[in-house]
Amino acid sequence: MELLDRIAKKLDQGKADEVAALTGEAMEQGLPAATILNEGLIAGMDVVGEKFRTHTIFLPHVLLAARAMHAGMDLLKPLLLAQDVPSAGKAVLGTVRGDQHDIGKNLVGIMLAGAGFEVIDLGTDVSPPAFVAAAVEHDARVIGMSALLTTTMPVMKEVVDLVAAEGLTGRVMTVVGGAPVTEEYAREIGADAYAFDGVSAVDRIRKLMEPGPAAGAGS
Repeated sequence: MELLDRIAKKLDQGKADEVAALTGEAMEQGLPAATILNEGLIAGMDVVGEKFRTHTIFLPHVLLAARAMHAGMDLLKPLLLAQDVPSAGKAVLGTVRGDQHDIGKNLVGIMLAGAGFEVIDLGTDVSPPAFVAAAVEHDARVIGMSALLTTTMPVMKEVVDLVAAEGLTGRVMTVVGGAPVTEEYAREIGADAYAFDGVSAVDRIRKLMEPGPAAGAGS
């Protein structure tokens, strides 16, 4: 539908006011909330994600698109709740204990929200029990951990081990990423997946949310 295509295009262009106006127009026309979300807002963010993946655009463009996405979502959210439209899933994010870096983690959160996920962002310097408690409290399927310091990477294994110790294996899956983190390290500590940037995090988490066994690190 042309209106939904226009929403996606304006979102890709980072035009927050126009995305909000077009989203309101789609709502006035009686389009289902799920249709506006999936074929307008998420479709636009998917284009942004692909451009970011291929280095056609860079972080400032992504941030503008995210602002436009939120402008549409602010209007659409009451309708999504009223029509009981489920999110793509819930993910807990945080930078691990001892590490205050958050740019990469924030980008992952932006991309996940743009893909329709509900994101519980715990911020930085997050302890293993805090990750696990948040996943249980919010019934989240995924814990996403970031580390920029090699000295804080072992905390990721503590989280993975705690998930197992709490009997949550299979119910709560773990994704790790950050500049010093590698796919090999993810496998070594038993994480379910490794993500090297925000776009790959969306891909990995989408796969982990699919029915069936966990995808495995780096798959």
